[in-house]
Amino acid sequence: MKANTHPEYAPVVFNDLASGEKYLTRSTTTSQKTIEWEDGNTYPVIDVEISAASHPFYTGKQRIMDSAGRVERFNARFKNFGGKK
Repeated sequence: MKANTHPEYAPVVFNDLASGEKYLTRSTTTSQKTIEWEDGNTYPVIDVEISAASHPFYTGKQRIMDSAGRVERFNARFKNFGGKK
């Protein structure tokens, strides 16, 4: 492999803004913002708006949409569209 062609792979903290959860992992992303982790070391922190801790698919807190009401409104709105007069 050529030297100096790959980005640095280093520890980074990802901060979920929706739930407040923080994850220490390794990544090639960088940030000027830092945080002191539980082990006493300082790591760059990347703020994310959603992660597995706050995503509805992973938490099971999905919103159930009223699809029957939406279909009825659509049909009522377009019942005469394109039909015979």
